[in-house]
Amino acid sequence: MEIRHAMSARSSLFAELKRRNVWRAAMLYAGTVWAFGQGLSQFSPAVGLPDGATRWFLIAAVIGFPFWIAFAWLFEFTPQGLKRESGIEPGDSIAHSTGRKLDKWIIGVLVVAVVLLLTNTFAGRDAGSRDGPGSGIPAKSIAVLPFEDLSPAHDHGYFSAGMAEELLNALARVPGLKVAGRASSFYYGNRNADLRTIGKALDVANVLEGSVRTQGQAVRISVQLIRTRDGFEAWSQSYDGDLDNIFDLQERIARAITEHLKVVLGDAGNARLVPVATRSADAYADFVTAQQLVNRRVGDSLPRAIALLKQATALDPDFARAWSKLAVANAVLPQYVAGDWNASWKTSDDAAHRALALDPGDAEAYAALSYNQFSQRHYTAMVEPMRHALALAPDNSAVNYWAANELAAMGRTRTAEARVDAALIDDPANPLLLFYKSMLRWREGDQAGALAYIHRGGMADSAFGALMLEFYDAAHGDRRASARDFASSMSKMGTRISPADLQQIYRGTYGDATQRQAALQIVAAHADDDWAPTILLQLGAPARSFALYERGHSGLSDAYLNWLWQPEPWSRQARRDPAFQGFAQRLGMLAYWKQYGWPELCKPAPARGAEAFACS
Repeated sequence: MEIRHAMSARSSLFAELKRRNVWRAAMLYAGTVWAFGQGLSQFSPAVGLPDGATRWFLIAAVIGFPFWIAFAWLFEFTPQGLKRESGIEPGDSIAHSTGRKLDKWIIGVLVVAVVLLLTNTFAGRDAGSRDGPGSGIPAKSIAVLPFEDLSPAHDHGYFSAGMAEELLNALARVPGLKVAGRASSFYYGNRNADLRTIGKALDVANVLEGSVRTQGQAVRISVQLIRTRDGFEAWSQSYDGDLDNIFDLQERIARAITEHLKVVLGDAGNARLVPVATRSADAYADFVTAQQLVNRRVGDSLPRAIALLKQATALDPDFARAWSKLAVANAVLPQYVAGDWNASWKTSDDAAHRALALDPGDAEAYAALSYNQFSQRHYTAMVEPMRHALALAPDNSAVNYWAANELAAMGRTRTAEARVDAALIDDPANPLLLFYKSMLRWREGDQAGALAYIHRGGMADSAFGALMLEFYDAAHGDRRASARDFASSMSKMGTRISPADLQQIYRGTYGDATQRQAALQIVAAHADDDWAPTILLQLGAPARSFALYERGHSGLSDAYLNWLWQPEPWSRQARRDPAFQGFAQRLGMLAYWKQYGWPELCKPAPARGAEAFACS
């Protein structure tokens, strides 16, 4: 009897829910939320809604659902308006008529939701696998942001960032997957930029965030794959292991990412995405940390990196990547830390040759060999190793930067700019590439373009940005700001001349004869400074500058030769000075031009002699 009574009560409750249209109200609510969520997900980028707007809408919808059901139970729409259900006589209720109207609304809402779903599915596919209607962003694209250090003492930041870079390098090997360059990805990651900004700036549909926790030899890597258009977390996973099997952990992560992005590996699927670079866990840990220090360059980063790389190669003498990174670190060391150029060149060359003996396909080692030849003023000898580097790694940002550096120094502005443009496609916030792009735009007389690139990717706050702002401010009559920019940039680029003296030198560039003479005296007192020949060019003393540079042993070929191709009057004066003819011939620039191409501003002048040329 009690069971029959309970069943009767339950049946009565269901009947009452149906009579009051509560079921229909629930279906209408769910359909509306689904349709609105679909539309919000698709169109929020176009109207500038913040990341996660869809997620917060769904959370609010879930919270609001019980209130909607309570409303449907307690109230009824009547011809006289909204009334409490308890106050309506059974004969006056129009719930049945309202139910039929709700059925039509439910059908309409579901049709809209299905149309939006099909539009999102097939329009994106028809657009060539782009990320959303009209976005122009390839769906199979990703930026890897620097990983967070969750180690107990939080003292493995460089190692954590290095893990992210290693995964980035692995994904860059996957055909059909666009991977944003390291410098750009880390720039936005370190500034906590919102995901839509990252997606738009780097032209990627996804980002990989993560964290690394190390304790002794144990490692846990946690990763999240997130869509940039709406902040939706498509996938996340944690991987546990130790330094001895770190390459297997990275391999599993890289393959999981390609699977979630539906990248077909094809024949590449049989090869490892993460080659086993070394069997020494300690050597690899040193390498990963050193790699980040080499990228950083400034302060004591390079000496620390070199110490770690020496440890790594001592632990594993067959660790090719550690040798090539050691070659790069020594190649640039004297630019940032006072040292012996000749000793650095030899150490760098030895390390590069060791790397290539172990791995003939190491593009970074070839690039270091080329840069060393460039720094030693062997301009024809630098070409072949750089060709090897570009053939092996045509999309590598560092290789392209050094190639553009060499071309720009030789005066081949347009060829250099084409190389920079190609590298900026995948690494659009790389500060070194942006600096060269800005400088090359300035050479071509595009002051607005040069200024625009200064203010991209945080470049304006760097020494390179200050250097370009110096030229811009001077051209627009702001000599006080220009002097500050000059002193700021030079102070950060290795000169031992004080900032106060640098400002006085700069005033001599644009001041009267007395100011110029005072500036020349300061430079004479610092004749052994690597930047002295460059400063003499700006002071309008080209013959003295050529002689000082030729007698010296500075490896700053780029920092000196690039000043010869500027649009400023002092640079034009240097190109036209009679001493430039012999200087270019003795230095090897003329031999390079004859063999590999003339600069846009100079051409042969055979009527004046076999070795003569004229510069505009």
